[in-house]
Amino acid sequence: MKRKIALITGATSGIGEATTWRLAENGYDVIITGRRNERLKDVKEKLQKAGTRVLALCFDVRVEFEVKSAIENLPDDWKKIDVLVNNAGLAAGLSTLQEGDTGDWNRMIDTNVKGLLYMTRYVSPLMIKQEKGHIINIGSIAGKEVYPNGNVYCATKHAVDALTKGMRIDMLKHNIKVTQVCPGAVETEFSIVRFHGDEERAAKVYDGFDNLLADDIADCILFAVSRPAHVNINDMIVMPTAQATASLFYKK
Repeated sequence: MKRKIALITGATSGIGEATTWRLAENGYDVIITGRRNERLKDVKEKLQKAGTRVLALCFDVRVEFEVKSAIENLPDDWKKIDVLVNNAGLAAGLSTLQEGDTGDWNRMIDTNVKGLLYMTRYVSPLMIKQEKGHIINIGSIAGKEVYPNGNVYCATKHAVDALTKGMRIDMLKHNIKVTQVCPGAVETEFSIVRFHGDEERAAKVYDGFDNLLADDIADCILFAVSRPAHVNINDMIVMPTAQATASLFYKK
């Protein structure tokens, strides 16, 4: 029986890496992408040692010609992609709009919105050709509501929410499933990146409650892609028990 192929962006850490392992453990060959080549090589080597067939592609989802070149030059035996996980994304900065860093804004917009668009633009025709596939977009609770100082990050995740709905319409006649998974507080490198490497400040985000782990979201993605052919999970919001809204937590 032919193993399915999953392409995961941002596969070198956090939700992306956890999802890669979860899918590999459940019968998928994996295409892993990321900007950090050394980490990409490390993940590839570990997966191969575990018996998984892996293709590693080092490129930046923010750069259209790199995305286009990577997908158009896939070896023939890797082109029949069954699952695309648009995971690459980030938050940068936490401030009011009037005090915002435009460099942070561009980084978030280019990664969270344009990167997702570029990947989908060049992978979806491969799925359309085979008349099946599944696109998983990693959204956020920040795409369902807005919290103080989260303005632009929230805007990018609201865009993911809208794009997921639009993709569902566009892909409908091609028998391609589209799912959005929206996590609440997950302890990954997310806050370290948001606070520009300030690990002490990042750690405080998760103080006093049991946060989600990357593996929790990987489990949700596996659930979505393992449903029968007639079932599509349109949208999934996943929160820690101790989190009620994007900014309201019960901390002990």
